[in-house]
Amino acid sequence: MKSFVQYTPTRIVFGRETEGQVGALARQCGATRVFILYGGGSVVKSGLLDRVCASLEKEGLAWKTMGGVQPNPRVSFAREAVKQAIEFGADFSLAVGGGSVIDTAKALAHGVANPDTDIWKFWNREETSSAALPIGVVLTLAAAGSEMSDSAVLTNEETHVKRGLSTDLNRPVFAILNPELTYTLPKYQIGCGVVDIMMHTMDRYFTPTEGNELTDVIAEGLLRTVIKNGTAALENPQNYDAMSELMWAGSLSHNGLTGLGAEKDFAVHQLGHELSARFDIAHGASLSAVWGAWAKYVRPQKPERFAQFAKNVWGIEETDIDTAGLAAIKRTVAFFKSLDMPTCFSEAAEIGVKTEEELQQMAYGCSYRNTRTIGSFKVCNMQDLSLIHISEPTRPY
Repeated sequence: MKSFVQYTPTRIVFGRETEGQVGALARQCGATRVFILYGGGSVVKSGLLDRVCASLEKEGLAWKTMGGVQPNPRVSFAREAVKQAIEFGADFSLAVGGGSVIDTAKALAHGVANPDTDIWKFWNREETSSAALPIGVVLTLAAAGSEMSDSAVLTNEETHVKRGLSTDLNRPVFAILNPELTYTLPKYQIGCGVVDIMMHTMDRYFTPTEGNELTDVIAEGLLRTVIKNGTAALENPQNYDAMSELMWAGSLSHNGLTGLGAEKDFAVHQLGHELSARFDIAHGASLSAVWGAWAKYVRPQKPERFAQFAKNVWGIEETDIDTAGLAAIKRTVAFFKSLDMPTCFSEAAEIGVKTEEELQQMAYGCSYRNTRTIGSFKVCNMQDLSLIHISEPTRPY
């Protein structure tokens, strides 16, 4: 186990009707003028936004709303939100939605606290943010885990580049988790969320670090729980128990707990970011489309790790390490398929079948024009990325 620092300051308020506490929580955090971000019209139609605003008014807090956050959140939208929040005099950033809304609220928090700096400079590593407004969350989708994480992702639609920013300034001060707020989600979004939760854990679980028993057990238990309840949630999206498990698993999967003491990999996320930046594919779908090919390519680096995954997550009792590992990859890909998630490029309508030249271009982009490597389980350079053939489901498991 490696040395680590664990910091999870987010107050979680979990359960039915907890969104009614948002005003009191914001006031306790020093808020007086709250800028609210949300995505499409579902939070309006459901009455959730009205309930949130009523709770703020009850506590004597001023508020302003701005809707329209899109999946793969755009930096241009975040810039406009920063402008409006500064004009409003916001001192608190509140996200009512899922990961894209939360990440945009984090961008707003940095932008308002640093009004002389374009926010993309923080995401593009040109400057370092030293301040941000406090951030609150009313979660409507179990997926990204951004409600407890130190990270936020933005897409620059002009350059087709997607970047993540990790800093403790990104950690929300509170997150309200009411599983009933997920009841109206389309099954496609539920499937994307299940994949994202699993990948946040697996991108930590597949690590070169040895001797990390307790963290491994936590990660394996979380994965088993998500697999079981992901299936139940798709069968009945109004299954409170299944949605509860997924919502809590989403938060734990990305607050650092499932990778403590280990070196993170996150190569699959980097590959997925390249796809969503280029093709605007949903984040979870971009991850399921590349995981199988990545897993096949890197498995020989540490086959016993995949054998452990086979036994402790999927219950595969095969004693031959190679056979077990390949079986686990096959089971995982099959599970993604059962969620109606793409498992290769050709199964994702936004991407389609790609030529060898197009694959090379994506490898070039993912490697930042051949200036970086990704991953730690197996460090992958541009040539490795080119060899991860993910255009067709012709996988010899």
